[in-house]
Amino acid sequence: MPSPASKHDTPPPLPSLRTVDMVWPDQSNHHGTLFGGAAVAMLDRMAYIVGARALSGPVVTASITELAFACAAPAGQLVEAHARVTDIGQRSAWIEAELVREDLLSGDRATCVSGRFVMVLPPSHAARAATASVPAATSIEPPAQACTVAEIVFPSHVNHRGILHGGPAMAWMAKAGFVAATRHSRRTVVMAGCERVDFDAPAHVGDIVEVHAWVSRTGRRSIQVQAQMWIESADTGQQRRCTTATMTYVALDT
Repeated sequence: MPSPASKHDTPPPLPSLRTVDMVWPDQSNHHGTLFGGAAVAMLDRMAYIVGARALSGPVVTASITELAFACAAPAGQLVEAHARVTDIGQRSAWIEAELVREDLLSGDRATCVSGRFVMVLPPSHAARAATASVPAATSIEPPAQACTVAEIVFPSHVNHRGILHGGPAMAWMAKAGFVAATRHSRRTVVMAGCERVDFDAPAHVGDIVEVHAWVSRTGRRSIQVQAQMWIESADTGQQRRCTTATMTYVALDT
């Protein structure tokens, strides 16, 4: 029989997250490349999500260090963000994050920005987390080839009832679907239609959103993509499927 302490010999892995985003013109500077402030905001969002998961509560940014801008990410390119917790204390999480730009047509990749973040749990949430019982979470198991977009629901994303508006939800799913379809085909694609959207559960301000999209069927020019949007409470860690969609993209070149 193993000793009671043996189950603690191997601690669980620290949280990490890999997501995709697009560089749009409104995020670009006068050179037509990703603005540094927008790049840091992308990394900060990832640091918040993995920090909240590591500390079981909503966190705030305490410091950002070792920011390094290695190369530019032109508008229209993909940026893949990767954040991982490297160390954790009672109220603090240390996180390494980086952005890798990718040309969606050629697949060429290069690290463009990296940095280190310290996220902390405010004292009020730390005291509550110490006594609260956290319900079991539902596991998210997207296909291995899925592209993931992660967001945080801010006040600008909700309607007059304080619930995530369908517009931002569709925009996030369309972004993930666009990346999945373009990466699969390495061709210029546009959305041709959305066959079905089901809204299963509401999302509220402060919730973490993960959208997973993957190619389910292809034709000569058409690419069908399935997308699932999951929401996660930063307070409890509970995860629920929020929205599903079936979208069709077509390649513009023949």
